[in-house]
Amino acid sequence: MPAITYELIKTCKQTGARLGKVHTPHGSFETPIFMPVGTLATVKTMSPEELEEMGAKIILSNTYHLWLRPGEDIVKEAGGLHKFMNWDGSILTDSGGFQVFSLSDLRQIEEEGVHFRNHISGEKLFLSPEKAMHIQNSLGSDIMMAFDECPPYPAEHKYMKDSVERTSRWAERCLEAHQRPDVQGLFGIVQGGEYEDLRRQSARDLTSMDFAGYAVGGLSVGEPKDVMNRVLDFTTPLLPTDKARYLMGVGSPDSLIDGAIRGIDMFDCVLPTRIARNGTCMTSNGRLVIRNAKYARDFGPIDENCDCHVCRNYSRAYIRHLVKCNETFGFRLTTYHNLYFLLKLMGQVREAIKEDRLGDFREEFFEQYGFNKPNAKNF
Repeated sequence: MPAITYELIKTCKQTGARLGKVHTPHGSFETPIFMPVGTLATVKTMSPEELEEMGAKIILSNTYHLWLRPGEDIVKEAGGLHKFMNWDGSILTDSGGFQVFSLSDLRQIEEEGVHFRNHISGEKLFLSPEKAMHIQNSLGSDIMMAFDECPPYPAEHKYMKDSVERTSRWAERCLEAHQRPDVQGLFGIVQGGEYEDLRRQSARDLTSMDFAGYAVGGLSVGEPKDVMNRVLDFTTPLLPTDKARYLMGVGSPDSLIDGAIRGIDMFDCVLPTRIARNGTCMTSNGRLVIRNAKYARDFGPIDENCDCHVCRNYSRAYIRHLVKCNETFGFRLTTYHNLYFLLKLMGQVREAIKEDRLGDFREEFFEQYGFNKPNAKNF
């Protein structure tokens, strides 16, 4: 049996969205699903026990950052990432390819790989497809990502075409370098920006290589959401129906629903944890900035429609006090709530697919959340 398999359970008659199940060496989980991001082998301010309590089944960690600190050799010596961080669920590691995008002022791309400057020390580093596979094999994640280039938006067609072709060559090298296919699944990443012909070329190249699953990369990098949805409209149908589909770096509530409607199974993003540390909360009625003075004497919960541990036990006034005083506990509470909100949202999405009413659910949610209003403050 392959390390990672996907089981299609149902297709929503109203939207075509997929209800499925991904099976990994560390458990199975229903999709569509949101994956909290634990860049440095920790979801910031959260314990593994809290993540399990709120219903997280799979988290994401970062290959590039764990390579620098503490080093993949230390993680391997500890028994792998699961034991190192005491997490029994599934883990996905990205390849480091996103850093090619986000650290653009510190790197140089060539055919063999990417020359980096360590963003902490300035030390010269080199990351290749083979090195990315070695690091991820040492980390022991359930799902590994192929090393790719994530170009910026916008990018000219010629640049994007060269990038897509390089990513395809790197993907072949990743498959050849992968040393543990019996216990770790490797996903390919479809690139191509906003160009339909290049997305088709990338999907054709990668699906011919038979990866364990497929990601759509190069989105949520600054393009408008209508562009992202348009790209998904013509890209997702190009991917195999018997493999998991992963949209990288997307975590706003509207995009999770719209992505699921377009056939995506897995999502990840730092958004809910990052904005939580700035005092911004996701609620059933839209975003709430807990720092605002109007909550100083508000003794109700963050969200009256939420049943998470935070909303059942702590008030807006108290959480505002903590956040305003830069108390870590305040950031823990807002982070817990935001992650719970998205995990519960994806549960509602799965239930709507089961009942063939995801389109109706989208309309109801967008109306309540305020996404349909002019000048709505989206994430």
